[in-house]
Amino acid sequence: MYEKTFPNKRYKHTIEFLEKHVTNSSSILDLGVTNPFSKIMLDHGYTVENTKGEDLDLDTSTIENSNADVVTAFEIFEHLLSPFTVLKSIKSNKLVASVPLKLWFSSAYRSKTDMLDRHYHEFEDWQFDWLLEKAGWRIIDRQKWTNPTKKIGIRPILRWFTPRYYIVYAEKA
Repeated sequence: MYEKTFPNKRYKHTIEFLEKHVTNSSSILDLGVTNPFSKIMLDHGYTVENTKGEDLDLDTSTIENSNADVVTAFEIFEHLLSPFTVLKSIKSNKLVASVPLKLWFSSAYRSKTDMLDRHYHEFEDWQFDWLLEKAGWRIIDRQKWTNPTKKIGIRPILRWFTPRYYIVYAEKA
């Protein structure tokens, strides 16, 4: 997944936000397959179970059967056709989730080689807030950050100033 780049800044902000809201004695169901950030959570003392790669639009049984204290979803909801269904199926009362923000100067991401690596949704912050609230979640805290690149051009310059990631801590309303 990260053959050429590793999202150090995103992972740093994400673990700091997680640690701010979730004690490492909490068990976590992390939506998505085991990934480099799963290891970071384990290294920080969290007990982490991941979903197994099932299509969460069609099969939410792992989520429904989980007894985890917290559900995390880092850059997952933009890949789903119906994140509302997934959010409604969560039994835990705590959620930490992040999404990439829609950039007005860039089209939605679509891998040409991996059908699962595509964004069906690219959210504006208010859209993600609305989705969470409609699914029964109350946002307690939120944060945004940029994702600058070292490339040259207008779009790379805009990435220094335009927030790219949005993370929230929410509890069931």
